Amino acid sequence: MDPVSTEQVAEFRRFNRYFTRRIGALDDHYLGQDRPLGEARLLFEIGEGVSLRELRGRLGLDAGYLSRMTKTLQAQGLVRVSVHPGDSRLRVVELTRAGRVELAEQNRRADALAAGLLEGLSGPQRDRLTEAIGTAQRLLRLAGITVTRVDGAAPDARACLDAYAADIDARFPEGFDPSDLVRPEEVSGDAGAFLVAYEEGRPVGCGALRRLEPGIGELRHVWVHPDARRLGLARRLLAALETEATTRGLTTLRLDTHASLTEARAMYRACGYTEIPPYSEHVYGDHWFEKRLHPPGN
Repeated sequence: MDPVSTEQVAEFRRFNRYFTRRIGALDDHYLGQDRPLGEARLLFEIGEGVSLRELRGRLGLDAGYLSRMTKTLQAQGLVRVSVHPGDSRLRVVELTRAGRVELAEQNRRADALAAGLLEGLSGPQRDRLTEAIGTAQRLLRLAGITVTRVDGAAPDARACLDAYAADIDARFPEGFDPSDLVRPEEVSGDAGAFLVAYEEGRPVGCGALRRLEPGIGELRHVWVHPDARRLGLARRLLAALETEATTRGLTTLRLDTHASLTEARAMYRACGYTEIPPYSEHVYGDHWFEKRLHPPGN
């Protein structure tokens, strides 16, 4: 992967400073209301009600900081905190009537601010800006996702495989038998590797590598959660699996794919995989691919 240039860092920070100033993110009275952005954002995220645990994960906040903000809003009569009816370990926060009124006004003002910023542009310019914002959001989501090797028997690994199995069972005309999934020992230790992609602590993709024979590995179950598709995550998982393979001394990767997975075949071809004759009698294999790997630096 190419190193990040100082110019790219500077441009990114320049945009951050400009945008946060334009929307008043540093103002103690965000959108002209009597509270800073942090509290206003918390009201928005609470919405119809949510557990404090989920809020911590969603916003990446320290538990103590979140508790202090929640108590401030509670003292102002904007939220109420209660014990989850199904789990006494969880505390749930929800908006009061006054909180809903303030949130509605906050949303009105935020919409007016956005409209005011867009009014100075022509229709085509607004379309370009909207498209650019969508692209930026997708790329920032991808940048924020981490890919980690986990044990093949880890709960997140098995959860991803269960989701993968359910997904392709709905896509394959003949259905899918979960017994075809890789076993933990095939993708752990010297035998192989299992990678999980995490977005804000939540598994959103996976991929498995197992050793077929000396120098040759096989890719299995490259999958991305529907909510994280069209970000480029599948290609990132593929690249991470290839890196994992080279560190294990593998020089060739193989894989097979089902006839219904047309987008997967297109991705493999675009990433340098060449279609080859069948190398196995896999029941779900209709197309077989291979790629020669190059050691790092070559």
